[in-house]
Amino acid sequence: MTDKPKAQMPVAEPAAPDRALPAGACDAHIHMVAGPGEFPLWDGRVEDPAPGPRFEDWIGLYERHMAVLGIDRVVVVHSILYGADNAVTKAAVARLGRDRARGIGLVDDRAGDAELDALAEAGLCGVRLNYVHGGVLSWGGVTAMADRLKARGMHVQMLMNAHRHMAELEDGVRAMPVPVVFDHIGWPDVAAGPDEPGFRRLCALLADGKAFVKLSGLYRLADAPYEATDALVTALVRANPERCLWGSDWPHLMLADAKMPDAGALLNAFLRVVTDTATRRRILVDNPARLYDF
Repeated sequence: MTDKPKAQMPVAEPAAPDRALPAGACDAHIHMVAGPGEFPLWDGRVEDPAPGPRFEDWIGLYERHMAVLGIDRVVVVHSILYGADNAVTKAAVARLGRDRARGIGLVDDRAGDAELDALAEAGLCGVRLNYVHGGVLSWGGVTAMADRLKARGMHVQMLMNAHRHMAELEDGVRAMPVPVVFDHIGWPDVAAGPDEPGFRRLCALLADGKAFVKLSGLYRLADAPYEATDALVTALVRANPERCLWGSDWPHLMLADAKMPDAGALLNAFLRVVTDTATRRRILVDNPARLYDF
């Protein structure tokens, strides 16, 4: 078997943010990986985790990240590197503790009740699909299982490009019986700005309380200090601050052409745009507490 490319290591310790975060602040989007042989990797993956650290080492690295940034709660989003085998994410939620950790799982279109029950019992409160790169779960598949997700208090998280996909997704999102959470500010066309029609549709969904968005992944869209994304983040927060979440996307897998970020700089980009103390608390503490049932 041909060796896969290896992911880069994240910074050992992020820069401290410019402002202290409120108690209960949540990093609503990270991934957890492990060492060789600890958890089965998916054959269709495009890279392997960075070599060296074992599972416990990765947990320690992330706990250092939490301590420096002032993060008390975390949502572990299952990585496609492990396909639909959610063992590493279940283990991470258990190891970090249900008092401060929740998870988002990955299933395929055929997922049955027993599989969804096992995710819910392990503290995973949603399933993710990738509308940009594909994967194992489709929009049709998640739409078909939406009522079963609702019965378990679970929701849908997805990666899509607002400028490419929002027009075709909007009606389905509005009809979805569970919350829909969009990753990485909707992965928009930054150059087109906040008036691009697909991005405006995303803002309308937020304004109407029909979706959430994660203020995450800025480093995939612009270079530090990420000022090119300020107008987009501002538009999302103005649309509905009660539907925004913040996430670091640690440990920054599948970088492609992006530069490895410092999570402290990503947090400072959020603090630069969202200056109101009450709004910061809503996004960092109240919204994730409500959505993820902390």
